[in-house]
Amino acid sequence: MFDLNYMPLIGILVVVVGFALKFNPLLVVTAAGLATGIAVDMDFIALIETFGEKFMNSRQLASFLLILPVIAILERYGLQQRAKTWIANIKGATTTRILSMYFVVRECSAALGLLSLAGQAQTVRPLLAPMVLGAATNTHGDLPKPIKDLISAHAAACDNIAVFFGEDIFIAFGAVLLMDAFLKENGIAGIEPLHIGLWAIPTAIAALIVHLFRLARFEAKIRNLIAEHKSQQTKNAEGALS
Repeated sequence: MFDLNYMPLIGILVVVVGFALKFNPLLVVTAAGLATGIAVDMDFIALIETFGEKFMNSRQLASFLLILPVIAILERYGLQQRAKTWIANIKGATTTRILSMYFVVRECSAALGLLSLAGQAQTVRPLLAPMVLGAATNTHGDLPKPIKDLISAHAAACDNIAVFFGEDIFIAFGAVLLMDAFLKENGIAGIEPLHIGLWAIPTAIAALIVHLFRLARFEAKIRNLIAEHKSQQTKNAEGALS
């Protein structure tokens, strides 16, 4: 029997607790990495060097900042308004249907390695969020700000969740290659990137089913929140008259 050391798994606990408490994701992931390194008695200087090395190897991820000026110019000339108006003119377009369709497309494209095909800056803010807000306005009328914020948050969550679970299927994705290199460096042979990608498929399918189920209930939640808001407004008006 092998004596298993579960201390390196403390990083998972840090991630779960940090996300549950809604701390800054970057700080949570950094703390999890530090906790794992310390748990395996890794030299602190070597640990910091590892952080720096991985950051330098992934510095091209910051290239998405180049698209922000382009998105700003498009928004300045009414991209959001046009998207909202276009969706509002389509009969049968609902918040749930648009978000569900986007989730499926986004997860499938991420599985094929097309991570830059969409994203928070280039798609969610200028296009997806205005489209779902336009559909909700077309269905329910004018929306109070808290409900608008809730719908926009769901639009952002669709992109994050779809990419998170879809990208691990793509065997050339950086995280998959990092896991493969880590396993080989620690003497764990027989596991290839293809195996990691294949085992990511059931998780991605489960995430798809769970999130589509949540979105199916979202339309009813919007109706209930609007009804509560109108009821509260009526009570406030009656109280002011009395």
